Order: sequence, then C-alpha cells, then structure tokens
Amino acid sequence: MSNTKNILMLPGDGIGPEVMAEVKKVIDWSNDKRDTGFEIEEDLVGGACYDAHGCAVTDDTMVKAKSADAILLGAVGGPKWDNVAREHRPEAGLLRLRKELDLFANLRPALVFDALIDASTLKPDVVRGLDIMIVRELTAGVYFGEPRGEETRDGVDYGLDTQIYSEPEIDRVARVAFDLAKKRNNKVTSVEKANVMESGVFWRKIVSKVHDADYADVELGHMYADNCAMQLVRWPAQFDVIVTDNLFGDLLSDCAAMLTGSLGMLPSASLGTKDPVTGVIPAMYEPVHGSAPDIAGEGKANPLATLLSHSMMLRYSFDMAQDADMLDQAVQNVLERGLRTADIMSDGMTQVTTSGMGDALIEELGKLS
Repeated sequence: MSNTKNILMLPGDGIGPEVMAEVKKVIDWSNDKRDTGFEIEEDLVGGACYDAHGCAVTDDTMVKAKSADAILLGAVGGPKWDNVAREHRPEAGLLRLRKELDLFANLRPALVFDALIDASTLKPDVVRGLDIMIVRELTAGVYFGEPRGEETRDGVDYGLDTQIYSEPEIDRVARVAFDLAKKRNNKVTSVEKANVMESGVFWRKIVSKVHDADYADVELGHMYADNCAMQLVRWPAQFDVIVTDNLFGDLLSDCAAMLTGSLGMLPSASLGTKDPVTGVIPAMYEPVHGSAPDIAGEGKANPLATLLSHSMMLRYSFDMAQDADMLDQAVQNVLERGLRTADIMSDGMTQVTTSGMGDALIEELGKLS
C-alpha cells in the first residue's frame, strides 16, 4: 500500500510564502528522517493568483484541492488588491475553497505556551495553562446568506446581508464540538444572540436538540456573543469548547487569539464531512494571522502558527498523533530556549528571523526523534 500523502500547498500573499517555506523544511525533514511520504504540489491563491490569472483561485486549482489529501494555506490579501472587484479579491479565493469543499467546521485553538505567558496582555494567573478550542461554523450564516448587496427602496439606498441557518448546518457543527469536548474536558459553550436575533433563537434550539438526543453526558451552556467576548478577557479558563456561527466565530476567535500574546502563534483547521467511500475528510489548514504585507520579505514573520497548523494536519487528516505531539513539543522547546520572532519578543530573549525559527525547530525535532 502506498504511503504517499498528497498536500496541496497554497502560500498565498504577503508573508504566506515565507512562513510556508519553514513548513517545507519540516516536511522535508520528516520525509527524510521518519519516512512520512508527503508529496507537495504548490499553486496560487489570493492576490498572487489574481495577478497571474485575473481571479482569486482558478478552476484548475479547485480540481487539485478536491483531490488532495489535505490543503495547507499561508495567507491571502493586502491593500494592493483593495480596488479589485469583490468577486475577484484575494479573500474570494479563500471563501470559494471553504464553500466548494464544504469545510463547515473551523477549529481554532487558543493555547498559551508556558514560555509565552508574559507575552499576553492579561495577567499571568488569568492565562496560565489556557487551552480553549473555538469551533466556528464556516460555510453558512451572514457571510453566505442571500439576499445580499445594495438596493434602493423608495429613493433610499440600503446595504444588506442576510443571516440564515438551516437545521442540518447547525446540527453538524454542533456534533463536531461535542465530539471534541468528549476528548477534552467534556464541556461545550454555545454562543449566539438569542436575545435579539431569530437565527440565534434557532441556533440555541438546534444545539440543545443535538445535545439532549446524543450528547447528554457533555456539559452544555449557552452564552450571548457579547458576554462571551467579555468573559474571554475576564476569565478565559471557564471555557473548554466554544461553538458558534460564522460571524461571531470570526470575531471571538481573534479575541481568543490575543490571549496567547500574538496572532502569530495561532493555527486553525477547517474540516468537512468524511467521504463514505474513501474515508477522506476534506480539510484545509491555515494560520489565523493575515498576510502582513508591511513586513513581507523582511524575515520578521512568525512561522509558528503555520507550523502548528501543519501539526493539526498531522493529527486530524493523517492520524499521526505521535508526529503532531513531537512537533508541538519542539515548538515548546524552542520557546523555552528563549528564541523569539519580533511579534513575541521580550526583554532577555533572543530575536531570530523567520528562517532562524524554522532552523531551530528542525534542531529540536532532531533531538526528539
């Protein structure tokens, strides 16, 4: 049986190619030292694709994405493309990948490494040992709802987006959250705005229905999104798994990310539904941070979020928990050695470049293997 694992690598824009280069180092090392059998195919997405092809992602790339075992994406976007038509802007490529691959469950962990406690803006006793998983519904809600756009009513111009969810869309993302909680601390907090939004009332009803029918052994709580944002910066340790819709998940996951001290440390995974024939789960992995065009090409980017996204890929797409644990430990060891990129730099630490951080990680992997 072939050991080949096909990865479609989409570096994207800004710092995307720089941080992705460090993942390539790790993949080359694992292929050489651990016979992992990864094969990489690289293509364009976002602004880089627009510059080359006049669109944010090509049909040919979508075919590759649908046949890959997993996708690893760097970052997309930048002010260079602000005046491009919306359907061709860099973010449109990301949305198309999510929608056509039906990557409905976005997993965004917020983990505070012991060595980075002082990098958080919150007090050490608030963030020490923090380990939260936010599950964001990714392919429905206000970002995809119809009608949307601009229209004129009785001589007055309006801009509109529609928040809409079906029961199956809420049901399946709730199940992902409950299943994750059973492997963690057995607690789910469902977040919406049921006090002012009909879609919030419906969200709460369906999540409760799934819980009562199949996950009654998991602790379930409900919280309004604005209160959740406040609680994340007041007492984040109260949470284990948070499940929420597309819009609130976008906002709350960035809020949770800053509890860790830097967006440069946060990975994510977007998962679809397992193919009943092949058993493959469509998946795309990407750092939470953006393309940071202001530092692109300067060697200042933190590659750890992308490397930790690769770790999530090992864990969720390839069932390689041992390799994922080793990579996570290598990241911890590098940080404990006091090595820092500019975004997490503090007094007494040693600042390194993007490639310097990648080289240090390879060194630690060598010690652990």
